[in-house]
Amino acid sequence: MDGGEEVRVEAAPYCCSTCDGGEVAGRSLARRNRKTRSLSTSSDCSSSEYRNQSLHGPSPVTTFGPKACMLQNPHAVMHIQDPASQRLTWNKPPKSVLVIKKIRDASLLEPFKELCIFLTEVKNMIVYVEKKVLEDPAISGDENFGAITKKFCTFREDLDDISNRVDFIICLGGDGTLLYASSLFQDSVPPVMAFHLGSLGFLTPFKFDTYQSQVTQIIEGNAAIVLRSRLKVRVLKENWEKKARMDEKGIILTNGDAESSRKAMQYQVLNEVVVDRGPSSYLSNVDLFLDGHLITTVQGDGVIVSTPTGSTAYAVAAGASMIHPNVPAIMITPICPHSLSFRPIVVPAGVELKIMLSRDARNTAWVSFDGRKRQEICHGDSITITTSCFPVPSICFRDPVNDWFESLAQCLHWNVRKKQNYLSSEDEEF
Repeated sequence: MDGGEEVRVEAAPYCCSTCDGGEVAGRSLARRNRKTRSLSTSSDCSSSEYRNQSLHGPSPVTTFGPKACMLQNPHAVMHIQDPASQRLTWNKPPKSVLVIKKIRDASLLEPFKELCIFLTEVKNMIVYVEKKVLEDPAISGDENFGAITKKFCTFREDLDDISNRVDFIICLGGDGTLLYASSLFQDSVPPVMAFHLGSLGFLTPFKFDTYQSQVTQIIEGNAAIVLRSRLKVRVLKENWEKKARMDEKGIILTNGDAESSRKAMQYQVLNEVVVDRGPSSYLSNVDLFLDGHLITTVQGDGVIVSTPTGSTAYAVAAGASMIHPNVPAIMITPICPHSLSFRPIVVPAGVELKIMLSRDARNTAWVSFDGRKRQEICHGDSITITTSCFPVPSICFRDPVNDWFESLAQCLHWNVRKKQNYLSSEDEEF
């Protein structure tokens, strides 16, 4: 992980199950005596320049919030688990829940109130709600519900840290509520239960009709989860300032030379990082680096760097493939590239991507993170993207595989077409 020392592990020689390893070990010794050349380095590289990054990406953290964790599977191979074996368990019974409601949606008022009363009065949970949700006149003006709201714990985005106070999250709305929940937690994320009360609902598998029994199952720890990987994004900006030179009497002698200072910002992104040309009519012209090597220059409307979860969002609209959330990968998808051969690609989760404006770019670029925090990228600025070790543990309705294919069929109508008529034996004669 970041800041840690590199640990190199030498694999033991392979021995088949039907022998004592003598024959295989002998062949290994013979190969060791021969002069070999590493595939990962060139012939003129020193031994200290071996690749030190994993192609599989960082092993995700399996503790979610203060009390939740993933049930360990003793039969797991390496750090990859069978999706069907990913189950939620609690170290201690959950006591607090964050309820996220889509703002300015009148259709969610009654479900929100009903859920909060159930959690507070029946389950004796500590309910966290964002302050601006309670400022809605339809909620603040309800005298009957006012007694319940007094028991709530409130917070404000970007001002209050609730990362170690919330045991799990319940989202009421569409996919945007899950993306918003992810943005509130820059480190470990509590388990998220998302109810489909929005428009699309690809990431929200639960229906609100039977919320009481479903929430009870989650509190009891009886649920499957899917770990949705996130991107750790670091934006480094060059701030250029001109400092005037003065004499002893304070008289300005020159306008001064430009001095630069760097400003770094970091984000956790669930869907995608989008770099585009913004309001400019020119093509965007950005250089794309992979592990420090320039792999291509993107000339077009922009480029999308997405997670497998984000592959069914903006990326699929730009022509990318759809990838299951359990696949450790990062997707690179051009937006309307000025080249017929520039196809979307998938790279290993462990690589480090870097995006910068090309030296001969005619205009600046703009970047957004899950559709938020939009900002301008100028010459000298850089965007570094890697796979985060803090995934979003999304609670499944059934299991990760069935839920995903159900969403493909119901939300995106994947491979829906009118079936071909059956050909009878009589028709075959003609």
